[in-house]
Amino acid sequence: MPAGTLYRGREGMWSWVAHRVTGVLIFFFLFVHVLDTALVRVSPEAYDKVVATYKTPIVALLEYGLVAAILFHALNGLRVIAVDFWSKGPRYQKQMLWSVVGIWVVLMFGALYPVLGHAFREVFGS
Repeated sequence: MPAGTLYRGREGMWSWVAHRVTGVLIFFFLFVHVLDTALVRVSPEAYDKVVATYKTPIVALLEYGLVAAILFHALNGLRVIAVDFWSKGPRYQKQMLWSVVGIWVVLMFGALYPVLGHAFREVFGS
């Protein structure tokens, strides 16, 4: 690592990067969502075609990715608030990050069936 480098590739840097990346991904989802919803006013037939593509297994995987991004962004945001506003927050930021990751993994496991169940049944049958 070059001398004078601010970030050293530790947990804090990667949580910072992941927080920014998930925020941008969520923004782009919301942008596309507003556009496709507005399409109903322009051409209801085109809107129906777009919505039909959302029922494919590939889009289900993208939805699972969206759930992952939202959950991580929300949980890490709470961690950032704790680090900023709790006097002992900076001291425990690493432990809080690993707690966030653990909670995120458990919640993502719990989201498997609700989000991907339909796609799984479509690909592999009932």
